[in-house]
Amino acid sequence: MLKQTETKKTIAGSAAAVGVAVMCSRVLGLIREQVFAGLFGAGFTYDSFVVAFRIPNLLRDLFGEGALSAAFVTVFSDYDATRTREETYRLASNVLTFILVLLSLLTLGGIYFAKDIVMLLAPDFDLVAGKVELTRQLTRIMLPFLVLISLSAVVMGILNTRGRFFIPALASSFFNLGSIIGGTSLAMLLPRYGQPAIVGMAVGTLIGGLLQLCVQLPTLWKTGFRYRFGLNLRDAGLHRILKLMIPATVGLSATQINIFINTNFAASCAEGSVSWLYYSFRLVQLPIGLFGVALSIAMLPVLAKQAAQKEVIKMKETMISSLTMVFALTLPATAGLIILAEPIIRLIFEHGAFTATDTIQTAQTLALFAIGLFAYSANKVLVPAFYALDKTRYPVIASFLAIGFNLVIVTLTINRLGHLAIALSTSCTMLINFIFLMGVLYVSMGGYSVRYLLKGLGKIVTSTLFLCLVLVALLPLASPWLAGNLIEQAVALFFLIFTAAIGYGLVLQLMRLPELDVIVRRVFAKIIPAKR
Repeated sequence: MLKQTETKKTIAGSAAAVGVAVMCSRVLGLIREQVFAGLFGAGFTYDSFVVAFRIPNLLRDLFGEGALSAAFVTVFSDYDATRTREETYRLASNVLTFILVLLSLLTLGGIYFAKDIVMLLAPDFDLVAGKVELTRQLTRIMLPFLVLISLSAVVMGILNTRGRFFIPALASSFFNLGSIIGGTSLAMLLPRYGQPAIVGMAVGTLIGGLLQLCVQLPTLWKTGFRYRFGLNLRDAGLHRILKLMIPATVGLSATQINIFINTNFAASCAEGSVSWLYYSFRLVQLPIGLFGVALSIAMLPVLAKQAAQKEVIKMKETMISSLTMVFALTLPATAGLIILAEPIIRLIFEHGAFTATDTIQTAQTLALFAIGLFAYSANKVLVPAFYALDKTRYPVIASFLAIGFNLVIVTLTINRLGHLAIALSTSCTMLINFIFLMGVLYVSMGGYSVRYLLKGLGKIVTSTLFLCLVLVALLPLASPWLAGNLIEQAVALFFLIFTAAIGYGLVLQLMRLPELDVIVRRVFAKIIPAKR
């Protein structure tokens, strides 16, 4: 029991560090989206930017940050536990060189075929004069972002394995800073030279990607790592990483196929649909990043080391505890986003070119995305467990099942719901993925404590219902303020969220959820360090 408690504290502590850093990043990310909303609204220009930015993001998830990060951390953690430091760092240098060469070639190919890729992803853009050409231009500018963010992911993996979580998680804040400051400055400057303002934001994306990589390098240097240029394609460690990446990449390709399908559907809906979907999903990514991604990043090195040492019982305890933490944090966030979707969107985005109609459409989309929030975050925790067990084929199967369900749901509902069908389908497929992965993991691990998980879930659901009652009761009182000026809206929303969160926390505390105590202590330890 003592060891289980220590594992909870280790993961919660690391997740707290990541969570605080991710909070900074997500807040800056929202400011970035506010800048876009104010300057470009939802429509022709921002639709083009979203599709253009989605192309390097598709490749990043497919070949870079997603599959690479999990595979690299798994092998690097094993080397760190069983090999010398020189061997471990030699592997890291070789992986960095390999990724640099491979993704540079992919980037050059993407730049050459940019128009064809745009037409494949959003063929209906050709119906609007100039939209394909603008999207192609933005794509060519932003494709090198793929190289920068993938190198950043490898550096992040090295630092996480060495127990450094805060700086790597904070690095994405510098991406947002670069995008905001560099992008906005160029957006105001470039129109004087005959270039669209949105081109400045595309260049700002590259500036942000470079900053995200560079800000981690001093911490990497302090760990003792020294990069040595060289490419050894026969390296056994590189082969292990690629072997892990192949099924993960295949699985992620299913996710990208879903994104490809959804982008096609969205591009065929009313103008602005791509933007409404993007703005709303960016908001959903705030709790996903804070809770799901933070716990996943903190948990993966722990699971990998436990797997290397054949500590199956500890692995089960780690996973169940992490899932309970995810539910405790995401279920109240889900309820809050659904109930407060419209006032949240109005406060954050309804300025400048972003209209009241955009607010309504984005809020409806946000509410549907929020339904699958807890499942999306839980999947971020479940997938690393499969990596640690070297059973990566199961997330692959889950991803391809998602394609089938996504196609069926969107096809049946797109004519009636429009772009909302895509948000609904995304949530449904995440829920299906979650159920499938939980079932397979139960069999793969020889069972785990379902009773403990359900007991905790019952307490969390009860507390979340109380949170909903608080919000429903207070909304009529806050409505006049929510319809007021910017300051009144902010005060009213803060009051609603703060009051509901306090109520939720008190009820959960009364019901004595152990993970809540661990989370609260660790978060406060990061925010208010103890005096020595």
